[in-house]
Amino acid sequence: MSLEKDASIRSEKLLHSFWHVNHCIRRIVQRTALENELTIPQYALLITLAPFEEMTQKQLGKATFFPKSTLSQAVEGLVQAELIQRNPVEDNRREMLLTLSDKGQLLYNKIQSQESSVLKAFELATDSLSEKQYDDLLTSQRQIITLLEEAIERGE
Repeated sequence: MSLEKDASIRSEKLLHSFWHVNHCIRRIVQRTALENELTIPQYALLITLAPFEEMTQKQLGKATFFPKSTLSQAVEGLVQAELIQRNPVEDNRREMLLTLSDKGQLLYNKIQSQESSVLKAFELATDSLSEKQYDDLLTSQRQIITLLEEAIERGE
């Protein structure tokens, strides 16, 4: 077998591995969102915002990679459910500052403690790795992310 064929098989195996991990994460997130009466975008915004307590809507969009329409709709749903509060930024009234409400914090804490949450699944996964395996995995993923982002910028 040629070296080129070996490289192709290796890259395909790795790609399928990432797809499988992504599929599992999506299934767990979908289940957790449904159990907590949230849409997947609402769930993603809630767990992204909660550790910071407040972010601008623009920052939240950059962190989640959601299109503006999806972001706006999910934010509106969270505001209507009284899970977050939306206020204009003082210096820029067109920009919105999103803050987790007390009700939102309670829901976030509940989600974090659910045995079926994606966080608990990742805790189990990371607990099964040695420190070296964990560090090596993160290093490898950062390297792959950097190379993929460079390919995106080049238009590949």
